[in-house]
Amino acid sequence: MPRILALTRYQRLGAASRIRFLQFLPGLRQRGLDIDINYLLDDIYVQRLYQGQRAVVSDVLRSYIKRLRRMTRRPRHDVLWIEKEAFPWIPAAFESRLLKSVPYVLDLDDAWFHRYDMHANPLVRRLLGKKIDALMRNSAAVVAGNDYLAQRAGTAGAACVHVIPSVVDLTRYLQTLDTSAPGPAADTAVVGWIGTPITARYLGEMREVLEKVTTNGGVKVHIIGADVPDELAGLPVVSIPWNEATEVQEISKFSVGIMPLKATPWELGKCGFKLLQVMAAGLPVVASAVGVNAQIVRHGVNGFLASNAEEWGAAIATLCADRTLRQRMGREARKTVEHNYSLDAVIDSLASILDGVLKGRQTPSPRLWSAPNLGHPARPQNAP
Repeated sequence: MPRILALTRYQRLGAASRIRFLQFLPGLRQRGLDIDINYLLDDIYVQRLYQGQRAVVSDVLRSYIKRLRRMTRRPRHDVLWIEKEAFPWIPAAFESRLLKSVPYVLDLDDAWFHRYDMHANPLVRRLLGKKIDALMRNSAAVVAGNDYLAQRAGTAGAACVHVIPSVVDLTRYLQTLDTSAPGPAADTAVVGWIGTPITARYLGEMREVLEKVTTNGGVKVHIIGADVPDELAGLPVVSIPWNEATEVQEISKFSVGIMPLKATPWELGKCGFKLLQVMAAGLPVVASAVGVNAQIVRHGVNGFLASNAEEWGAAIATLCADRTLRQRMGREARKTVEHNYSLDAVIDSLASILDGVLKGRQTPSPRLWSAPNLGHPARPQNAP
C-alpha cells in the first residue's frame, strides 16, 4: 500500500503539529490513507521554549540527523506531508535536493516565510528569504491555513494550492449554557484568553481595556497557557496551566473569549484556532479586526471585531453585561465552527488532496485557491 510520511515540527505539545496534523490522523486512516509520523523536535524542546530557556544545541543537532536518516531510509515513502519545511533554518538548496525525487505536500498555518524574508539579519534574509517560496513552488500541492498564505503560495508559483483552515474537533466540545452575569448577586463574568507563553505578548497591550472592564468588580480575566504578563499586574487575572485533557473544561468557564493581535504581516498568516476553540464551546468572542479574524467573526452576529481600545472596551463590556446577548452570539459562534471550521467539515477535502498526490493527480477542491486578489470582508460599522 502506498505510504505517506508526515514530517511534523513537534509532538503533541506543539499546537500547530497537533492541530494541522495529529488530530487528522484517525480520520485519514479511516479513509484508507497509510500515514507515518516523524516529528523533528520533541515535547522537552517545546517545554524549554515556553519556559524561555535556550535550546540544547546538541539535542537539536541529533534531531536533525534523525530526520535526515528517516528521509533517506530505504524503501522511501511515496509522499511526504510537510509542516512548513523539513529542516528549519537550513537553506533551500539542501532541502530541495532531498525532496527532489519524492512528491510532497507542504502545509502552512503561519507566515513562516516572514521569519526569513523580514528577519533583522541581512544574512538570514539573503540565505533563507526565498526558501519557503522555493519549497511551495516545487511541491505537488500546498495546503494553506488561510487566503493570505494561499496567495503567497500562488505568487511563488505553486501549481496546486488549497485552503484548509485550522479546525476544531467538535466531539471534544459541548456547547456552554452561559448562566453567568456580573453583579453581587450572581457569578462573575469571565473574559478568557487561551494561547502560549509566546503569544501572551498580545495581552500586554490590553492593560487599559481590561483595567476599565474589571474596575467595578463583577468581571475577571482567565489566561490559559501562560503566566500573567507583567503589564497586567494588579488586575483580577488568573493564570491557568494549559493541559490538553482540561483545556475544553477551562474554556467553558469563559463568558467571552478575546483574541487581540497586531496588524503586521506575521499576524496575517494566523489561522484563528484559539478563537475557534472558544466559539466551538458556544461562546461569543471579541477579536482584533486583523487577517482571518475578519472572516471568522461576523461582527454583531457571533462576536465583535475591534480596532482600537475604545471598541475593545465597548464590546467586552457589552457582552459581560448582557447574558442574553452572549447566549445568542454563542449559538451563532458554534454554528460558524460547525459549518466551516470543524474537523468533519474539511477531512474529506484533505484526504482527497493527499490521495490525489499519491495517485499522481491534482485533486480539485471546493477550497482551491485561484483568485489573483484575495481580500477580507468589510467590517460592519455597527460596533457597540
